[in-house]
Amino acid sequence: MPVPVNIFEFEPLARVNVEATAWDYISGGAEDEITLRENRAAFERTFLRPRYLVDISERDLSTTVLGTKIPFPLMLCPAGYQKLAHPEGECETARGASAVGIPMHLSTVATRTLEDVARVATCPLWYQLYMMNDKGINEWLVRRAERSGYRAIVFTVDAMVTGNRERDKRNELSFAALHVENLITRTDDAPDKIISATHYHELPWQENLSWRDVEWLRQRTSLPVVVKGLLTAEDALLAAEHGAAGIVVSNHGGRQLDGAPATLDVLPEIADAVGSKMEIYLDGGVRRGADILKAVALGARAVCIGRPYLWGLAADGARGVQRVIEILRAEFDMAMALTGRRNVAELDRSVIWKPGK
Repeated sequence: MPVPVNIFEFEPLARVNVEATAWDYISGGAEDEITLRENRAAFERTFLRPRYLVDISERDLSTTVLGTKIPFPLMLCPAGYQKLAHPEGECETARGASAVGIPMHLSTVATRTLEDVARVATCPLWYQLYMMNDKGINEWLVRRAERSGYRAIVFTVDAMVTGNRERDKRNELSFAALHVENLITRTDDAPDKIISATHYHELPWQENLSWRDVEWLRQRTSLPVVVKGLLTAEDALLAAEHGAAGIVVSNHGGRQLDGAPATLDVLPEIADAVGSKMEIYLDGGVRRGADILKAVALGARAVCIGRPYLWGLAADGARGVQRVIEILRAEFDMAMALTGRRNVAELDRSVIWKPGK
């Protein structure tokens, strides 16, 4: 396999290992994919102010997320159905993340159980929750995450209904060969009733979510609750009022509401509103170490990646995931040095270049 020198070079290597309809599922967005493209474009139109003659011989890239120290401001987003990219699925991703100590968020619709992942992982783990009408199932999932050593619950709120993903419609996408392992039920009358991914859209996902559900979740777990999928200062303020420990500024990778803004573009207003009240994370479009620097300078505690690590997973398993992370770390380190910053605390909006100033 050719040795990729940047994240983009993993994409074609991954594509040859993934079935075409599955590739469209991983790569695609909603409708015209405007938001999908804007996520990347926002980073490309944001520029940096280099500073020189600063002693940057010693640099500290580390930061903390919810009190846990991590090597640099990066986490892995929750992504479902990872067996589409590798036979070991989420366990293989966990091995790659563990090699460099980067936190991994595990999806409700993972193809490996949260217990399986916890057994192979040494990296920090957060559990991502899609809320269902049956509160008993939600609480069952949270309890399992607590017992397995997960450190936070990531409550995704922007997918009460599925976005109009036209690639998947054209492909008549079906995951009949996969199982949503975390939703296997075990009862007296059906000791191993499998809910397959074919039936994913038939599951009773809760469509009447409200801020009361954030409170309900907080009351039922000792873990911090992070609300994922917000794009406005108004919702960020409500998340703070309802006790969220953090938020993920996210448009679901452009897979939900097409025409929603790029996450980097809305980050400053959200940071101004709640940056002193809670931790802010961002996903969507991150492909370079300098992108991480830009997001942190504009108010994010850390960024999350999705597609890039799936490319690494499909290209070369855990080693591919590890290599994606290592490339981003090296690029982030270089960007820190060339902007004259010695640690993450020195990253602020003075790093960002604005025309006319």
